[in-house]
Amino acid sequence: MTAAIAPSTFVIADSPPAEGPTLLNLLIVDDDRLVREACREAAAALGYNVSASQSAEQALWLIDSQEVDVVLLDLKLAGAGGLDVMREIKHRRPDIEVIIVSGHASVGSAVQVMKNGAYDFVAKPFGLQELKLLLERVSAHLKLKVENRKLCEKLKSDRGFGMIIGCAPAMDKLYRMIGRAAQSTHPVLILGESGTGKEMVARAIHSSGPFHDKPFVPVDCGSLAPTLIESELFGYVKGAFTGAVQSKSGLLAIAEGGTIFLDEIGELPLDLQAKLLRALQEKEIRPVGSTQQVPIHVRILAATNRNLEQDVSQGQFRRDLYFRLNVLNLRVPPLRERREDIPLLAVSFLERLSRASGMTHTLSDDTMRALLAHDWPGNVRELENCIERCCAMNSGPVIHMTDLPSSIAATSTHLVNATPTGSIARISDLERQAILGAIAQLHGDKLTAAKLLGIGKTTLYRKLKGYGENSIVVQR
Repeated sequence: MTAAIAPSTFVIADSPPAEGPTLLNLLIVDDDRLVREACREAAAALGYNVSASQSAEQALWLIDSQEVDVVLLDLKLAGAGGLDVMREIKHRRPDIEVIIVSGHASVGSAVQVMKNGAYDFVAKPFGLQELKLLLERVSAHLKLKVENRKLCEKLKSDRGFGMIIGCAPAMDKLYRMIGRAAQSTHPVLILGESGTGKEMVARAIHSSGPFHDKPFVPVDCGSLAPTLIESELFGYVKGAFTGAVQSKSGLLAIAEGGTIFLDEIGELPLDLQAKLLRALQEKEIRPVGSTQQVPIHVRILAATNRNLEQDVSQGQFRRDLYFRLNVLNLRVPPLRERREDIPLLAVSFLERLSRASGMTHTLSDDTMRALLAHDWPGNVRELENCIERCCAMNSGPVIHMTDLPSSIAATSTHLVNATPTGSIARISDLERQAILGAIAQLHGDKLTAAKLLGIGKTTLYRKLKGYGENSIVVQR
């Protein structure tokens, strides 16, 4: 049976101050003096810098006049609505995290405050342990925000080459290879799976080389119709075919003095492979319909996600062209081989989307763990698409697990819930996992968790007491 105690005895005397959150500045805003003082004493005992206010006007004055990291805000303030106060706080100080407290909790009100930018929602009555865990979570979240800001600064000061992002050991090796390739004029073959950023590598080679002020011309060999590739690459003269009402220079001629990037070179038809090989060897091209050769001076960079050695052995790619292109080769690592770069990339994409939309987004801890757990078969392109989708679908500033595509969220859930091979979980263990998992997913909102689990509040607290959870409560 849970026991309600007076606010003055809310603090457990032998509870040691929490480690780490001493720099956290907490503002408690509640028009009930007993609740306000109980929370103040409890938070101060846990090692937090605490100030309190009984009105919205006083709270806003404190926010303008002193350092505040977190606000514990009553939803039903006398003379002011908690949501309006939260919006004003966010308008003045977008970096402040707001935790809404309500004695009239419901799923609808929880969803509403979270959509309006609250970090969390907690129902009265709540206990010391719940308050402690809540403050520890927000402390960890603020620490993550600081780390994200450092990542943003790193992005601005250290991008490797061009716009390539990554600091994993595999990327350091790639950067060294790019530096060497940039100082030569030999053809380069860039290998890597789809979505790894092969074109960005090609651009980095071009922009770091001696001809960076000359044209960089990308050609997607896989997207051009076979009948158009020759005329696109070599150009054509007036009257060469129906519709050729005037002469047009080919892309190899347009890139004169610079670089042409032949993406997906493995998709080039065999007959055009022979013509491309001749152009590279003779350093000249003949436009379609012309009898005259046109000299060219271009750097050739090519890329593919195919195994060209296997294609050569199967007669699908010319051996002589392969050796001509493969003077130097670089391999771009897939994202699963450089997972430590996922937070850096995610922050970069969020930063770009924030500049475009004017709305700042951050990732919750669970969301970041899910991103790190996913294998990303589509690599960086898939991650970028995922972040953009989450920002488009989420109306709040924090991206939660529920905003992720189901396939990515399912990967993380599977890893968390996986049991050893051959083991059978007991019913009681599954029940405990369901209860604690629901409370964690709802950020500590036990009342909402009980409703969603289909059990009574008394039953939930009895179960938690059996799990060793602190059940001391403060009642308004």
